Amino acid sequence: MIYLDNAATTLRKPETVAKAVFEAINTLGNPGRGAYDASLEASRVMLDTRQLLARLFCVEEHPERVAFAMNSTESLNTAIRGTLEKGDTVITTVLEHNSVLRPLYRTVGEDNMIILGCDENGMVWPEDFRAALEKTDKKVKAIVCTHASNVTGNVLDIKEIGRLARDHGALFIVDASQTAGCLPVDANDADILCFTGHKSLLGPQGTGGMYVRDGMDIVPLKTGGSGVQSYLKTAPAEMPAHLEAGTQNAHSIAGLREGVKFILSEGIDNVHKKDDMLAGAFYDEIKDIPGVKFYGDFSLGERAPIVSISIRGIDSGILAFTLSEEYGICARTGAHCAPLMHEALGTQKSGLVRFSFSYFNTIEEVHETSAALHKIAQSV
Repeated sequence: MIYLDNAATTLRKPETVAKAVFEAINTLGNPGRGAYDASLEASRVMLDTRQLLARLFCVEEHPERVAFAMNSTESLNTAIRGTLEKGDTVITTVLEHNSVLRPLYRTVGEDNMIILGCDENGMVWPEDFRAALEKTDKKVKAIVCTHASNVTGNVLDIKEIGRLARDHGALFIVDASQTAGCLPVDANDADILCFTGHKSLLGPQGTGGMYVRDGMDIVPLKTGGSGVQSYLKTAPAEMPAHLEAGTQNAHSIAGLREGVKFILSEGIDNVHKKDDMLAGAFYDEIKDIPGVKFYGDFSLGERAPIVSISIRGIDSGILAFTLSEEYGICARTGAHCAPLMHEALGTQKSGLVRFSFSYFNTIEEVHETSAALHKIAQSV
């Protein structure tokens, strides 16, 4: 099997990830709920993982500002619903995943969302955000956007967008689902940075979280047991307990720790370089297929390792099915949980096929997949 759906979840992980989860299930107690070894060791795993994530995200002086969640969907819901309310004006984009769009629809209402369109290559530029901020006569409460599109792989300039947000007194909430672990990410660019553990961070499903800037307050999405300050009628004010109600998934977080360790040991720049090489080689090998169409701006110097295509005369669903059934190649078709992006690209009916790469893919897999696509295209 050739697995090229890493933008959905990474299937191949370092061997240490599965080993850590197995060992944790048999050894870890409830973190923060006891003074005995099994509980204390669970707390150590949680703390160590926070410190590693803070290091990866360039905020190692504030590991306590990293709060765990089930995934980026939960952390984005926490960020959006915990800082915004009905009637607040928010700037977002057509690139967004439903993990951003649906909480915004529910929280502020569609009429209060300024949704930026993209150019013909699916890109949204800092100038687009600047124009929206200067054009509106409403007070913008927040900018909420992805770091990279899960459809096109286009990467947004969150450093510049963050500067614009600060200059206009707006919060900046970033969805780093497609970049955490495969591109350098500096959480200092955002007020809140949300991430998931099961994609390029190479951890198990059911892990993720958020980094919250020091001094930034969020109303918790849920409240309950925290293991500390149990006589309070509200969640503890201190991070990370403020946003971590209930027993945390220490078993899977032990696996996430190993995924982050692996990335740091390899070096995030080296991980990005290999991912980029694989995606670039794939693009080069299939760009001359008759009728192939690419979605995304491949002239950008920095991209997520995603190549999305359609081939004239071949239904995208059939193409993905053929790749799977006849060649053992796993790619992704459908709406990719990004409806506005597909509407902007005009692919809501025709669809496209997304190939997404990880550090554990090989150049041989690139060659085999491109050969399969050439063969399928010739059969039309």
